[in-house]
Amino acid sequence: MAFSRRTFVSTIAAWPCFACLPQQVFATAEVGTGILTTVSDGHLVLPGSFLFDPMPNDELVPLLAEYGLSKEQLDPPCNLALYRDDEKTVLFDAGSGPDFMPTAGKLVDSLDAVGLAPDDVTHVVFTHAHPDHIWGLLDEFDDPLFTGATYMMGRAEWDYWWNPETVNTIGHARAAFAVGAKRRMEAIEDQVEFFDDGQEILPGISAVASYGHTPGHMSFELRNGAEAALLVGDAIGNHHVAFARPDWHSGSDQDMEQAARTRMRLLDRLAQEKMLMVGFHLPDGGMGRVERADEGFRFVGGNQ
Repeated sequence: MAFSRRTFVSTIAAWPCFACLPQQVFATAEVGTGILTTVSDGHLVLPGSFLFDPMPNDELVPLLAEYGLSKEQLDPPCNLALYRDDEKTVLFDAGSGPDFMPTAGKLVDSLDAVGLAPDDVTHVVFTHAHPDHIWGLLDEFDDPLFTGATYMMGRAEWDYWWNPETVNTIGHARAAFAVGAKRRMEAIEDQVEFFDDGQEILPGISAVASYGHTPGHMSFELRNGAEAALLVGDAIGNHHVAFARPDWHSGSDQDMEQAARTRMRLLDRLAQEKMLMVGFHLPDGGMGRVERADEGFRFVGGNQ
């Protein structure tokens, strides 16, 4: 499988507003006759406590030091997967849009850099409905951004966020997530198609349940002939503790115990099958592979 680690789209250097744009790092791979690309939506700025509070501090601090990371703040990248073949242009998730964080919401610029406009997207497939994955569905005028697309979401995920009780049960810190998700889902209510675990949602693209981060989180297996890739969304949410200690609970997950089981299952499969993976918050465009290491795993980005 041909794979380019940091395929920088050099043509954007000629743009008059280039200095205003974030650096855009893209990764690409061929999956059979299709092309899998990641496009940047910028990055998030999160307090470390959002992930680290449930973790054992005496073990966490030296682990983070190995990665040169602070316990106080995280700046995870946001990588959206884009799959193109002769018949379809499929975007996995919609990014943050203009209303979540000033460091994110850069998707339209990144699509432009690879020669696409939102109208070129034929399908938008959601892993889950957290803000950095669904709020970009609407533009700055609150109109759907991907006007020609079919929207697709797992039935369990839709039902969770559509439920009027979710905003009352999700907890104060995430109540805005529920309100924002529902508003955007209402905008596509008549255009969405639902799917379930194991279903081939489009030719060569199958849904893989990866519950825990959210109640209905889905990953996706792309398979074309002998070549395959697994898009894991936020089921494997970072390149450090999620790999080194996948059994640890993460505060970013809504069901921490289930999410840990899901992480370990996916990492074990990825390492065993040596399958290409894409992670929404992983470095270098989010594309790489998984290796076993010590008591956990290791993310190997690019073509290493």
